[in-house]
Amino acid sequence: MVPHLVTALTGPINELEQRVLDSMPAIERWFRLEWMEHTPPFYSSVDVRNAGFKLAPVDTNLFPGGWNNLTPEMLPLAVQAAMAAIEKICPEARNLLLIPENHSSNTFYLSSVAQLRRIFHMAGLNVRIGSIDPAIKKTTTVELPNGESVTLEPVIRGRRRLGVKDFDPCTILLNNDLRAGVPGILEDIHEQYLLPPLHAGRSTRRMSKHFKCYEEVAKRLGKLLGVDPWLINPMFEKCGEVKLADDSGMECLSSNVDALLTKIRRKYKEYGIKEKPFVVVKADNGTHGLGIVTVRDAKDLEALGPKVQSKMSGTREGQQAQDILIQEGVLTKERMHDAVAEPVVYMMDRYVVGGFYRIHADRGVDENLDAPGSSFVPLAFEQSARLPQPGIKPGASAPNRFYMYGVVGRLAMLAASYELEATDPDAEVYE
Repeated sequence: MVPHLVTALTGPINELEQRVLDSMPAIERWFRLEWMEHTPPFYSSVDVRNAGFKLAPVDTNLFPGGWNNLTPEMLPLAVQAAMAAIEKICPEARNLLLIPENHSSNTFYLSSVAQLRRIFHMAGLNVRIGSIDPAIKKTTTVELPNGESVTLEPVIRGRRRLGVKDFDPCTILLNNDLRAGVPGILEDIHEQYLLPPLHAGRSTRRMSKHFKCYEEVAKRLGKLLGVDPWLINPMFEKCGEVKLADDSGMECLSSNVDALLTKIRRKYKEYGIKEKPFVVVKADNGTHGLGIVTVRDAKDLEALGPKVQSKMSGTREGQQAQDILIQEGVLTKERMHDAVAEPVVYMMDRYVVGGFYRIHADRGVDENLDAPGSSFVPLAFEQSARLPQPGIKPGASAPNRFYMYGVVGRLAMLAASYELEATDPDAEVYE
């Protein structure tokens, strides 16, 4: 099932697609050399927006859920990538402990956990699911809508190791984004591999740092392709210490929104784009689809009502949104079943393993789709994960378009690698 691309078969996105296809050997070599120097995140997902005149990531998740949206045809890719990832980290690994989010009643999320368990089981590991949710005090089995079940066991902390009853893992895989902070039970583990590292958690990670790293790698890939890096890079600004509820920091927010909109207008004029530019204002520590506001004019900020201010002032689990990211808004010109759609690309180790379209019938082309009411349609990766099809007219081949999504997704993954290296509290600093 392939979405209907309403973008015309001419213009920057198709020129970019052609450049990407023509440069495929150079791109793959470039990524290969980068991975010799940098360690990819263990797994990640990237939300990509195709505006017709640019293609850019708008969010990179280092604790991806939604694995249950991958089709059975995609599973072999994920299993192979899981094997490669584990082999690099702990070749003798036998046992893996999977620690999920504290949503023991969310069966949609637990279906994703079940899919992850399946992937790592097929990669040759014994997998148990250990919960750090204080509500899980004894082994709990949750029945899933598809007839499967997930068994959650309370995590047991020894002196230096984590496990569950009668199970001592070599590797601990977090599928919990630590938004509320790092619980003590996960700290000071020295004898086991903890993936992703604790500093990848939402309580310490900042999207502005990620997109700064992304800007750097986008410039380098743009130079390799001979294209303007803006075509693959969403511009951004950052404001710290903003409390929308009491208006403190609003002057910084307003001036940065105005400055970014001016930059976008300049680019739109350069490319003859008739759309009205907009920016997206959101919490810098990530939002999970919450508290995202679209702004077309700095004056709009004054009109934000108490309801929207409240929405922006707090994110999931009650964390205050102190630092604010102002990101160039990227339209989505893709449709599926007459609803706006955006691709989400899934990666494990350095490989694209699949993805899906997030669609939302009640949202517009300039709105956040990661919101209640969204649904998911698997990408046509069962055709396209093999190889692109050179020589086919740009915009006419789903595999070619999906290859381009994969390039942008891997670019965001590389930026996440740079970001994690730069923020690693245990990294050696050379004077």
